[in-house]
Amino acid sequence: MSAQVKMEKDEFENVQVVVRVRPINSKELDDHCQIIVHVDSITNTISVYNSNATYEEPPKIFSFDAVFDSKSTQVDIYNETARPIIDKVLQGYNGTIFAYGQTGTGKTFTMTGTKTSPQLRGVIPNSFAHIFGYIAKADENQKFLVRATYLELYNEEIRDLLGKDQNHKLEVKERPDIGVYVKDLSGYVVNNADDLDRIMTIGNKNRVTGATAMNTCSSRSHAIFTITVESSQIGEDGQQHVKVGKLHLVDLAGSERQNKSQATGIRLREATKINLSLSTLGNVISALVDGQSLHVPYRNSKLTRLLQDSLGGNSKTLMCANIGPADINYDETISTLRYANRAKNIKNRAHINEDPKDALLRQFQIEIEQLRHQLEEGAHDNSDSDDSEESKETMDEHNPKINLKCHVVSSVYNKIGAGNLEKRERSEVHLETFNDLDIIELKRTQTEKEILRKQILNLQNTILVGGENLLEKAEVQESLLAASAIELEERKRREEQLIKVIEEKEAERIDIEEKYSSLQDEAAGKAKKLEKIYRMLLSVKAELHDLQQEHQREMEDLLEGVRGIGRELQLQELIINNYIPLQYQFTGNISMSSC
Repeated sequence: MSAQVKMEKDEFENVQVVVRVRPINSKELDDHCQIIVHVDSITNTISVYNSNATYEEPPKIFSFDAVFDSKSTQVDIYNETARPIIDKVLQGYNGTIFAYGQTGTGKTFTMTGTKTSPQLRGVIPNSFAHIFGYIAKADENQKFLVRATYLELYNEEIRDLLGKDQNHKLEVKERPDIGVYVKDLSGYVVNNADDLDRIMTIGNKNRVTGATAMNTCSSRSHAIFTITVESSQIGEDGQQHVKVGKLHLVDLAGSERQNKSQATGIRLREATKINLSLSTLGNVISALVDGQSLHVPYRNSKLTRLLQDSLGGNSKTLMCANIGPADINYDETISTLRYANRAKNIKNRAHINEDPKDALLRQFQIEIEQLRHQLEEGAHDNSDSDDSEESKETMDEHNPKINLKCHVVSSVYNKIGAGNLEKRERSEVHLETFNDLDIIELKRTQTEKEILRKQILNLQNTILVGGENLLEKAEVQESLLAASAIELEERKRREEQLIKVIEEKEAERIDIEEKYSSLQDEAAGKAKKLEKIYRMLLSVKAELHDLQQEHQREMEDLLEGVRGIGRELQLQELIINNYIPLQYQFTGNISMSSC
C-alpha cells in the first residue's frame, strides 16, 4: 500500500532543455566569421546553416523547451528556466541545473555571471537571493536549515573546494538510504545569501582554470555547488514533518578539439579527461533515451556517477546548452544541439523528500530540547547573581547539600563545647572549607549552564524562522528577479496569443491549398509537396553525412586520448625501470597483489 502511495506522489517528467546562443566575439569578427545560427523564440527552435555545404543544403532545425538569442539577459534566463526548479527544491524536491557545451560558449557566465552588477549575476548567485527571499516570506511557524557544499572534478579526481587541503582526493560512495554521496565532503550551514556568496567566492578561487586558444579563462574542471534546504512544519496530523530539497548547480568544463584549442602538456591531459567524461555523459544520455539499453554506464565516469540521480532519477533537471553563433564552430554547435535534443527525451521520476533519516534540522531540534532539559535540571542548584555574598545566601537557602553540611558541622561544634577554644577554631576552619568547596561547585555549575546556553544559542542560530528578513544585500537582487518574473509572465501571455493567431492563419492557408480548382492547380500543389519532400531528403542525407563525420571525429579523439595515455604509461615504465631495481619492482608487485 505504501509503495502504491509513493508511486502516486512521484512526478514523471522529461529533462527540461534550453539553448542559449552567445554573442559573436571580437576574434570571430576579426576572422570574418559568418553567423549561421538563427533563433526563433516564438516556436522555440534553433536553425543552423552550413556555410561550407557543397550543395544546397537546408538548415538543420532543432526544437527545445526554450531558446535564447545573444540579446537575452541573465535575469530572463533565470526567471524562465531556473526559477521553477528552485521553487520545486523549496517544496522538498531534488533539483539540478547544469550548463553544457563547447569551451568558450558562456557556460560559466550563465551559471556564475559577474558580481559587478545585479543584472549580470548568473543562475547560482540569483538562486541565493531566491531561496532566502522565500524564507523571509514564509510563515513564522515554518523553520529552515540551509547548508552548502562545493566540489570540483579535476582529471577524474574529486577535490573539496571548501576544504583545508586542496590536494586531498575524495571518494564517491553509495548507500541504499541516501544514494550516491562524496565521503568527507565539507558542508557549511549558512544564515543568509551573503554567506552563500562568500562560500562560492572562496570555492571559485580554488578552481582550476587555464588559457587555451579558444578561451583565455577556460574552466579545466567540472564544478558542482550543492545547496540543501531543510524545512519543518506541523502537519495536519499534528506531527512535525521535515522536507529536504537538494539543489545541484553544475558548471561543466567545455569539450574541445586539440587542433582548435592548441592545448599541449598539462592542458592536453586536462582536455583528454574532460572529453572522456563528457563522452561518458553522452553515452549515459543515449542509453537512457534508448529504451532497449539494459545497462546505463553511470560508473564509467565520476561525473556521471555524481549526476546519477539528475539523469533518469529522483530530480527535476534543467540542461542549458550553450552554443556559439559563428560558422567556424559549426561542427561543435551541431554536436551540442544533438546531445541536447537527445537529453530532452530523458524521463525523471521526482518525489518530495519527506522525513529523511539524515535530516540535520530534526537532529538540531532534538539536541536543543536535550540541552534545555539539562539546563532546567540544574536551574534549582543556584542563581545567576554575580555578587559573592548573595551567592552564599542563595546557596545556603536553596542548596540542601550545603544546609546538611552546615548542620553537621554545627552539631559537632556544639558537642565540643565553649571551653575548648582550639577545637572550636578547628571546627570553624572545617565549616569555611565546606563553604569554599560549595562555592567552587556553584561556579562550576554556573559555567556549565553558560556553556549550555551558548550551545543552545548556536544551534538556534543555525535554524532560520520563516518571516525573518534574511536578504540584506540580496534584497535588491530578489526584487529585481520578482519584477522581471512578472514582466516575463506578461510577455509569455502575449507570445501565446501570437502563436495562436499564427497557427490559425497557417491552418487557413493549408485549407485553401487543399481545395484545388483545376487539375493544373492540383499538379502545382503536388509539385510543391514533391519539392518539400526532396528538401527533406537532402536534409536527411546531410544529417547522415554529419553523423558519420561526427562519429569519425569522436573516434579519432578517443584514439588520440588512448595514444596519449599509452605514451604516458611508457614514460612511467621507463622511469621505473631506470631508477628502481628489478627485485624491488617485483617485491612491490607481490605486496600490491597480496593486498
